[in-house]
Amino acid sequence: MPIVVIVLFGSKRLPGTARSLGRSMRILKSEAKAVKEEGAAEPGSPATAPAAPPVSPSEPAATDGRAR
Repeated sequence: MPIVVIVLFGSKRLPGTARSLGRSMRILKSEAKAVKEEGAAEPGSPATAPAAPPVSPSEPAATDGRAR
């Protein structure tokens, strides 16, 4: 596997690519943590609020495509 990476990116670009990947992963991790904390801080937010119960139709829908 490491040989494939070296062949695809070249040995000169590999350290920069790895550095960029590390930065991206740190940013993603910090943003995910911030979103998680923001959701926990706001108890009435839509993401944590329970979903509305489904509304049942007064008459079941026809399954064969014909109207009743």
